[in-house]
Amino acid sequence: MQQLMKQAQQMQRKLEAAQAELAELELTGAAGNGLVTVTVTGDGAPKSVKIDPKVVDADDVETLEDLVLAAFTSALDEAAKVRDAKMGPLTGGMGLPF
Repeated sequence: MQQLMKQAQQMQRKLEAAQAELAELELTGAAGNGLVTVTVTGDGAPKSVKIDPKVVDADDVETLEDLVLAAFTSALDEAAKVRDAKMGPLTGGMGLPF
């Protein structure tokens, strides 16, 4: 039983280290051929949004909104891939919410 507890503690430390590493990692998603870029951390927290002035048109706000949403989606998809790659081996496919 004591060996099992040691293994659980080791896994906990590894998970915490991986989560801390993800929080420091920055990933960028882009839309509109780079006219809009969004940077998020590996754990999905938004960091920045960059919008090229060429895409700003007061008569067409909807296009800008779509580009921002697409860039966020792209960045979050990248974060999910990295998170799955880092956490998957640690959780052994248990489907834990990390």
